[in-house]
Amino acid sequence: MSFSDTFKALADPARREILSMLRDGRMSAGDIASRFGLTGATISYHLSTLKKADLITETREKNFIYYELNTSVVEEVMLWLSGLKDSEEPDAPEGKEA
Repeated sequence: MSFSDTFKALADPARREILSMLRDGRMSAGDIASRFGLTGATISYHLSTLKKADLITETREKNFIYYELNTSVVEEVMLWLSGLKDSEEPDAPEGKEA
C-alpha cells in the first residue's frame, strides 16, 4: 500500500460512499452499482482504484465477486493521521527551518 494510492482513492466522493456502504458488510459489484446512477464501467473503475489502494478486498464465489472493506489498511491510515495531530511541533519541510 502506498499512501499516495490511498489518498487518491479517498479523494473521490463516490469511492468514499462505496467504503461507507462496505462498512456494513460485503457486497457484490451489482449491489454497489444499484445504489449509484453510474455505468458498470465507472463502478468497475472505482472498485479497481480502491483495490489498488488496498482499501477493499475481493472474494470470488461462483459467478459473483464480493467486495469487503480492508479494515487493517483503514486503521493504518487512521494511525498515521492521528500521529500528525498528536505531534506537538510539526516537522519542517526538508530544506527549511521551523
